[in-house]
Order: sequence, then structure tokens, then C-alpha cells
Amino acid sequence: MDNAPARWRPLVATAIFTGMRVSELRGLRWCDVNFADATIHVRQRADNWGKIGKPKSKAGSRDIPLAPIIVNALKHWRNECPKSDLDLVFPNEDGRVESYFAIRSGFWIPLLLANGISTEEIDENGVAIRKTKYSFHALRHAAASLFIAHLGWTPKRLQVVMGHASR
Repeated sequence: MDNAPARWRPLVATAIFTGMRVSELRGLRWCDVNFADATIHVRQRADNWGKIGKPKSKAGSRDIPLAPIIVNALKHWRNECPKSDLDLVFPNEDGRVESYFAIRSGFWIPLLLANGISTEEIDENGVAIRKTKYSFHALRHAAASLFIAHLGWTPKRLQVVMGHASR
């Protein structure tokens, strides 16, 4: 986190401590962040083209408890966050839905490279090939691991908070 640009820290922290999908983070509105109850209400997401819609499944509409560190981070971020007519928590600089490409290529991969977690090689044509070990989605897995290891959540509790439908 120390090496992440300040603009991206609230997004990464929220991802790690909530387990939200990147599409849910991109579509998260301030009206769905309840600071008093320390809860995020997942009610919408943004698809790959920035279109706002319902969560991935019926189970995707859910409430996620927030750790105090995330409540504080989001309160601070709200003051710095670009203004958005869409009321987005993590908009782009113009207040619109942040593209997944901007998150992945503009921030995530460079962060991994800078921290030695991924590598970049030049092929025989002089083109850079980035070999990433972890996708942004890995933060969702990290959250699930934290919920089990540190909070002792049951598989059912984990399923509900992570928004997984039963099969």
C-alpha cells in the first residue's frame, strides 16, 4: 500500500477488506456506503463498457460489513474524490465510471512491477511483455482468506458476504 499512488489506495484497501468484485467497486455509489452502520450495500455494478446495471446475480445484492480502517479511508477519500453526477465512490477524473483497463494497465500492473511481484520482458520485436502473477481479482481471494483466518467466518457467511450464489 505504501507504494500505491494515493489516488488508488482507497480502491485497493476497499477491495482487500470487502472482497468486492472490480465491477462492483467501479459501480459503487456514495449513497450505498453507510458510515453510521459501517456497511456497504452492493446494489449495482459497472460492466466492461461502463454501463451501470444490477449485480452479477441475485446473491450479488448484499450488505458487506466494513472494518474501521475502511470507514476512515473512505471518509477521507470522499473529500478528495472527483465529483460525480453518478455519485460514484471510485470515478475517473471526469466523474464517470473508471474503466477496468485504466485500473489494470494504468495502476495495477505498474504497481506489481514496481514491487517486483510481476516482471516485464522485451520480446524479439522490442515489444514489452508483462508477466503478471496476480490479477486485481486476487484481492477478492485475499479478502476471503482474511475473513476466514481473522474473523472465523463460516463458509455460509463467506458465501453471503462475497455474493456467491449457491449451486
